[in-house]
This record gives sequence, structure tokens and C-alpha cells, in this order.
Amino acid sequence: MNNLNDRRFYYPSQQITENAIVKDYDELYRYSVEHREEFWAEQAENLFWHKRWDAVLDKSNPPFYRWFPGARTNIVYNALDRHQQTPVRNKLALIWEGEPGDVRTFSYHSVNREVSQFANVLKSMGVKKGDVVTIYMPQIPEQIFAMLACARIGAVHSVVFGGFSHESLADRINDANSRVVITADGGYKRGKVVEMKSIVNKAMELSPTMEICITIRRANVDVYMENGRDYWYHDLVGLPIASYKCETEVMESDDMLFLLYTSGSTGKPKALVHTHGGYSVYTSTTHRMVFDLKPEDRYWCAADPGWITGHSYIVYGTLINGATVVMYEGAPTYPYPDRWWKMVDKYGVNILYTSPTAIRSLMRFGDSWPKRNDLSSLRLLGSVGEPINPEAWKWYHEIIGNGRCPIMDTWWQTETGGFMITPLPITPLKPGSASKPFFGNEISVVNEEGREVNVGEEGNLVIKSPWPGMTAGVYKDNQRFIDTYWSKYSKQGWYQTGDSAKIDEDGYFWIIGRTDDVIKISGYRLGSYELESIMSSHAAIVESAAIALPHPVKGNCIHIYAVLRKGYEPGKELEKELIGHVITHLGPIAKPEEIIFVDQLPKTRSGKIMRRVLKARALGLPEGDLSTLED
Repeated sequence: MNNLNDRRFYYPSQQITENAIVKDYDELYRYSVEHREEFWAEQAENLFWHKRWDAVLDKSNPPFYRWFPGARTNIVYNALDRHQQTPVRNKLALIWEGEPGDVRTFSYHSVNREVSQFANVLKSMGVKKGDVVTIYMPQIPEQIFAMLACARIGAVHSVVFGGFSHESLADRINDANSRVVITADGGYKRGKVVEMKSIVNKAMELSPTMEICITIRRANVDVYMENGRDYWYHDLVGLPIASYKCETEVMESDDMLFLLYTSGSTGKPKALVHTHGGYSVYTSTTHRMVFDLKPEDRYWCAADPGWITGHSYIVYGTLINGATVVMYEGAPTYPYPDRWWKMVDKYGVNILYTSPTAIRSLMRFGDSWPKRNDLSSLRLLGSVGEPINPEAWKWYHEIIGNGRCPIMDTWWQTETGGFMITPLPITPLKPGSASKPFFGNEISVVNEEGREVNVGEEGNLVIKSPWPGMTAGVYKDNQRFIDTYWSKYSKQGWYQTGDSAKIDEDGYFWIIGRTDDVIKISGYRLGSYELESIMSSHAAIVESAAIALPHPVKGNCIHIYAVLRKGYEPGKELEKELIGHVITHLGPIAKPEEIIFVDQLPKTRSGKIMRRVLKARALGLPEGDLSTLED
């Protein structure tokens, strides 16, 4: 089954199309690329600016584009301050549930007070505009408050995912020259307490820059606190310094908002810079249009604020739009595999945005768990992190969405700040395709020389035009930014995504995977994603990872690591059956040399399968940076 030959469209209901914010994609897309700066200026008018921009886009020093230069703003003013003068002030901003079952809720008014208190605490610790504050926390409300508090006073936050080792945390603290870290004593995951303050204590031993640690009490863990360095947050907010009022610092549009570390197959993790102005416009616009946000919606992005998905679509884009956000601390299968479905039912969630990895892991437990709960509140579903294989797409659509919820299958990166290729609720959908570019974005699939490939032919995915959400660069390393993203197609001035893709006859984009995940056999190029989709269409397979290993005749041969569904046992007969399944659907050229059955695949904590780790391990080579691996 080749996805490009799966021509069935899934059409949205009349009710969804009639009530959608965007009713004609083609017309608005044409306008947005022909009049790009006018389009983004119109979107920027939805926000508050202390001072308007001198120009929409400064292209004088590519690839260091500046959006809305001369403008003065602060993303927190748009996410919180301006809502205090409207009815949104009394609306629920956050519904939070901890893994043990505790629940906390906050209105926009109360979030504003919490953030002001936190901001005043940071100021009392000497944090000032431009300082980088490291945040290493579980998924609790204070994680969001800490991010917003930094931005409110003009500090730069660097959120490090709460599962990193102390060495990885120390590396990021030292690279950012961070003096203050915010953490919690611990957090809950799969019924156990992860002791985070203890990890921070070890990291601080490796960090000469670290002076202050502020700790939230969450799990009542007995932790070591050093006088003059360590402070309990609950003690600090009880002091006169922690007023509920804190003026929001007015920032330049291109002042730094946050650093976020991302790693590739080689080299140390790089800190990508995002700024206040363009990022505010891009995240809020994409969130509003793609999720067709209504004032009454309850929106749940089941990511972690420690990743770009959480930054853009839990914290910033959502709060700018005045949404009600659902947030959950723990694992989706704890204590039972319907934890998420119970929460959708309990809180009346209308929009659910999660990863294919999560969908496949829940699929594994069958249909009965979601069917025990009322999921009728759902109107839209979303997918992020990697291409979603058609089998998982169809399960998500039919079982979770009851066949009536369009799936917003979004392609984007930490570097892009927001959705780049995505459907809208009005878009006819093809399972496994990210559909078409978001407004203002000219995106193509080209060969090594930069020429557009034919319909259905695989090539390199490039972005031909600047967009407001784009990273401003790699922190303290302009050359690495140029070399990594702009050198391959420097003559054309295109951004190289590092992904391979195809475009079908309807103009729909099919993301294949990272270019180093492309398998070349006897001169033929096969995408790991294509092979994995075929594997996942077999009843025995939950998910798989395909890699290429050297072969004396073919150049490369295919090896597949596969995770079995419950009820299936590994063995030679099953391996033979699966090899035949692949050959039947993709042809003899795609015959796997070997299928290795495993309990789990190496993944980043944002859900991406790390095929390079499997390949390096199989070849006995160095495995590179493993700091983003979940396990």
C-alpha cells in the first residue's frame, strides 16, 4: 500500500465548514503569498503593540530576517495583560490534573496574579532583562507560570525537559550561562516520583555559573537544600517581595523570548532563539486558524511545555487567543489505558492535539478502553511530531473521533516556531498527508541541485520564503545557523528542513522523514516512513523503525525493528510472514533482510523515532548525542 496511491479523501462535515474561521483556503493562500507582508501585517493587528513596526519584514541581512522591526511589545502583554480588560479575565485559562488525580484550575485573572508573583520573586533574586533562566520541571502549573514570569520581566527562559540527565541539564545551563534555575522537588510519572531537585543538585556541581535554585514543592520529596543557594518557592511567595502586581517589561519585537535546545545526528545540542514579536503573531495565527478556535472551546495539547509544541501550543499561542487549556502531568496509560479518554469525558475537551507515538501506544490496548468513555465533546483532533501512518490515522479518526472529527496532521519544527504544512478544518484529508502549506509559506520538494522534482517523486523539503515564527538563529553561533539550515541552497536563499517529502497530483505533501532516514537500495530510494507504514498495516505490529545497513551487492539492505501487539509472539514464522507482507505491498525491491522484534524503540521525548541510534548500534559506531532520548 503506497500512501500516494491511497486516493480516498475524508471530507469535513457541513457543520464544520459552515462555522470555520477560514472558508476558502486557495483564495487566502494565493493572497498570502502574493502579498506576504500585507497578510502578516493584517494578522499582527489582532495583537496589542506598544509601538507599531517600522516595516513588516527586514530582509537586508539574510538569513537573519527581522520581523516587525522597530515595534515594541511583550508576548505576555498579549497572553495575559490585555485580557484583564475584557470578559476573558474571568474565563478559565488552565485546567490541570496531576497523575495522582489532584486538580487545580486558574482563570486568566488568577494566572496573571500567579505570574506577577513569580516575576517579583525572580526580580528579588537579581534576574533582569536579558538574563537566561533555566527551567527544569514536571508538567505542573508553575512550569507555565515560570515561563511567563521570565518573559514578563524581559528575561529569557530556557526550558529543559524534565527527563534529562544531570549532565545534559548542566550542558544546557553552562551553554546559556544561566545563573538561576527553577525546579520542583519531584513529579509523578507512571505512579512513581521522579526526583528532580536531586538531579538539579548534581547538575549544579558541574555548573560554575549557577548561583540560585528555586524549588516548587510538588511531591513532598526529602531533598538537600544549601543555604544561600536553594530557596523553597512557597517560602518566597510568603514574603512582601512577592506582590501580585508586576509591570510587564516593554520589549523590542526582536528581543529574545526563549532558548530551546535541539539536537541532530551530530554535534552538541544547539540553542535556537525565538523572539517576542514575530513568534507572537505566528503562533497565535496558526493556532487560531488551524484549530478553528471558538471562545467556548476546551483545548488539550497533550505535549510537554518543555518542547516547542508546548511552548507554542500550550503556553503562548493558546493564551494569546484566550483559550481554555487542559494540562496533564503524567503518563497516558496510568493507572489504566483510558486515562486520557476519561479526561476528555470529564473536562469536555473539544480539541485534542497529540503525537502518532501516543496514538499507536494507546491503539495497542484496543478499542474497548476509549469506548468506555463519552468522547462526543471532541470536534477536532491533531497530530504532531512525525508523519502519522495511515493505520494509526484511521484508528484515531474512527475510534477517538467517531468518524466525524477532522485530524490536523501538522508538520513543523522547533526551528519554525509553528505549523508550516497543515490542513485546516475545511481541508479534504488524506490519511498520512500533512496536506498543504500554511498561509504565507512557499514550500517545495527539490533535488540536490535545487530543481523541483516530478509529482510523486521524493526530494528535499525546502522553505522558499521567510515566515514570522522562524528562529532568529543559534544562540552565540551564527555560523552554525548558516551551515545547518541555509548552506545547501544558499544561492536560492532557501531554508533546508533536513526532511524528505513527496507532493502528489493534488498538491498534497507527504513527509517521508529525515533525509538521513532515506534508504537507498540498488539505486532505488525508499523512505523509512513508507516501510514503517506498511509494517503498521499488519495486525501484529504496533510500530516499527526501518534502517539501512551496508550490503555487498545492493549497497544497502533493509533491517526493521518491530514492536508487537499484545497476543503476538516473536518468531521465524512471523518474521517470514511480515517480510512477505512488505514485498506484497511495496515489491521485491523493498524486501527486508531481517526483522528484529523489540519491546520498544529509541525515541526522543517528543516522540520521534531515532533511527540513527539503531543504525549506529547495529554497526558498532558512536551513537552521537543521546540526551533527547526518552530511555
